[in-house]
Amino acid sequence: MSDTNNSIYLEMTVLDVVSRYRQTEAVFKRYDALVGECVCCQALFESLRDMAGKYNLDLKTLLADLESVIPPTCSERVGKDKER
Repeated sequence: MSDTNNSIYLEMTVLDVVSRYRQTEAVFKRYDALVGECVCCQALFESLRDMAGKYNLDLKTLLADLESVIPPTCSERVGKDKER
């Protein structure tokens, strides 16, 4: 059984991601200029999927950017979406 504590899922909120992987805060800050507001201030409680939709962002690019700052041992499941 794999460790799901080392994963980013599309249902996770921005807060969940930043809390689990502090280094991702820098990624969200880079998106601030792109979207015209502080993502962590305005979308902190939104899922990554909803945040990407709100700002018309490419979800795959967002996930790749988040993954790029997480050590490889922690990121092997980044972006995997649990289907319900």
